[in-house]
Amino acid sequence: MTTAVKRVLIVGAGIGGLGASAALGQRGIQVDVIDIKAENAVLGVGLNQPANALRALRALGVFDEIAADGFAFDRRLHRDSQGNLRVEVPSLLGGDVPANIALRRSSLHRILTGAADRAGAKIIMNCSIADLSSDPDGVDVSFTDGRSDRYDLVVGFDGLRSRLRRRLFGDSFEPKFTGYSVWRLSCPRLATIDCINLYEGENGKAGLCPLDDEQMYLLHVTQEPGNPRYDPANFPQMLIDRMQGFGAEPGIVRDAITETTPIVYSPLEEVLVPTPWHRGRVAIAGDAAHASTPHLTQGAAMALEDAVVLAETLNRPVPVEDALTQWSARRMPRAQFVYERSRTRLLNEMVNDKQSNSASLAQINTDRMAEIDRFLNQPA
Repeated sequence: MTTAVKRVLIVGAGIGGLGASAALGQRGIQVDVIDIKAENAVLGVGLNQPANALRALRALGVFDEIAADGFAFDRRLHRDSQGNLRVEVPSLLGGDVPANIALRRSSLHRILTGAADRAGAKIIMNCSIADLSSDPDGVDVSFTDGRSDRYDLVVGFDGLRSRLRRRLFGDSFEPKFTGYSVWRLSCPRLATIDCINLYEGENGKAGLCPLDDEQMYLLHVTQEPGNPRYDPANFPQMLIDRMQGFGAEPGIVRDAITETTPIVYSPLEEVLVPTPWHRGRVAIAGDAAHASTPHLTQGAAMALEDAVVLAETLNRPVPVEDALTQWSARRMPRAQFVYERSRTRLLNEMVNDKQSNSASLAQINTDRMAEIDRFLNQPA
C-alpha cells in the first residue's frame, strides 16, 4: 500500500518541476504540469551538474543522455586575472558517476521534457492557478484558462518568485539580494578550457566552464549595490567595462563581445523557508523553498534531489501530510548546508586575496571543497 496520491499538479515546468513529473509519472501517478510561460522553452546559458545531481538524473533514467550531451571534468582551477594558475582543487565528488558534467541549459530542458513526456505527464503552458482550496482529501484548483480540476497533491516548483509560496506563507519569506549579481554568456570553447576556471579580478570574479566540445560559458560576478535594474540593450558594453582588468581567456571572450551578444544578467538572491514546506496538501520545492547563490553549482541539483526524494517518500504507506513532513525534514539539512556554504563561498571569492601564498591558498580551498564534497556525496 502506498500513499493515496494518484493525481498531482506540478506548478512550474523548469528543472525541478519536470524532474518531479518524471519521477512521479514513473511510479504510475498521473501528473499535470502548468507553467505561466507561453512556450515550453528556457532562457539561460549553461550549468554544471555535479555528481549528486547526476545521481538524481540517473534515477530519472536520463544519465546517458546527459553524459552524451555534456562535458565531464573533475577539478577546478583558480587563476589570477591574467590567467596565472594559483590553485588546482580536485573534486572528491563522484565514484559511481563523474564528478561533474556541464551542459547547455537548453539541452537539460529538452532531456527532462522528454523524461516527463515518457512518464505520461501532461504539460500545459500559458496557464497558472487562479484559486485553490485544500481539504483533508485533496485540492480543488481553478485555472486561469477557465478549467477546474481536483488533485491529491499540488507542488510548486515555481521558482524564486513563487506565487504558491506567497499563497501558503504570505510575504514572510521573500528573496533577499546579496549585493552581487552575475553576468553570463555562451561562446565558442577555447581548447584550454577543459574544467571550471575561476579568475580573480580587482572588482569581481570571472569564470569559464565548458559545456560540450564546441561551447563554453563565461560568468562574471560583480558587486551591484542597491540591486539596480539595467537596460538589457546596455549589457554588452557594461560587461566589457566591468571586465577591463582581465587578460588571458576572459580577455579573449571580452574582446569578442559585440552589441548583439546575448547576455544574461541575474541579481544573486537567496531564500530559505523553514520546514515543513507544505500547508495541507499543497507544497513548495526547489527554488521556491530554498534558493542559494550559484557558487557550489547546486541549484539544479537541489531541485532534482527534491523531486526524486519526494517521489520516493510518497511511495510509502503513510498519510500524505505525514509523507510531506518527512520529505521536507529529510531535505532541509542539505538545502541549508548548500544555502550557507554557497553564501560563504561567494563572500570568500569576492575578496581579492593577493596576500596569501599559493600553498596556503591551495590548502584553504582544498579543505573547504573537501568538506562540501564529502557532505554532498552522501545519499540525498
